[in-house]
Amino acid sequence: MRFSGTVALVAGAGGGMGLNIANDLIRSGVHVGLADIKPRPDDICDGPGSAEYHQGDLTDPAFVQQAVKQTVSQFGQLNYLVNTTGVLWFDRDRSLLDLDLEVWDRVMDINLKSLLLTSRLAIPEMQRAGGGAIVHVASIDALGGDPKPQDAYGASKAAVLRLSKSIAVQFAGDGIRSNALLPGPVLSPLQERWRNAPDLQAQVAEGVPLGRIGTTQDLANACLFLLSDESSFITGTELIVDGGISANVY
Repeated sequence: MRFSGTVALVAGAGGGMGLNIANDLIRSGVHVGLADIKPRPDDICDGPGSAEYHQGDLTDPAFVQQAVKQTVSQFGQLNYLVNTTGVLWFDRDRSLLDLDLEVWDRVMDINLKSLLLTSRLAIPEMQRAGGGAIVHVASIDALGGDPKPQDAYGASKAAVLRLSKSIAVQFAGDGIRSNALLPGPVLSPLQERWRNAPDLQAQVAEGVPLGRIGTTQDLANACLFLLSDESSFITGTELIVDGGISANVY
């Protein structure tokens, strides 16, 4: 996949999936602006692409504007946007009957509003660059209900799919593509509860037709494909990366 000399902004790149995607882009010769509320991670790779880290709250319009502006100023243009920002609060996110509305609002801000902010500021830069590609990370939780619900999370991720499709239709004429990734169970900081629980990991893997939990590299591979010219006729759709869970009717 040919990326050399292009520029990306990866939102939520302070660790896990976002950092994996950013590092793979940098290794592919992309100049990357990384943005996250977390401190700069130590393991941003050295190149051949360049990296510029922006620490701040991606639900804050002023910070997002600054991150986009500085990325363009530093590297000259913007070709790609990756939205990985998200939270999954098992201890607070529950059924709508019991959910604290402040938790609902904050999950919507982090999982959905951040995507709106980055997209509305990145798209004009892509228009000036003659086109681009956007990947938003949703979840297979957007596709159905759950007997042990995290209703704010699921609703926010379903909204990501709808907004991604709208972006795809609105800006296809500008050569801008928008697609969503739908991860299944992935061993990442979002699922930190699995890291030191091999029995729980094995239990989760039993429910995956391919027999294992996903990795952040699995998602990075799919993301880079959707950004690349190899997917130039793909927009407004979802790529499910879940080891076959959503294909299993039982």
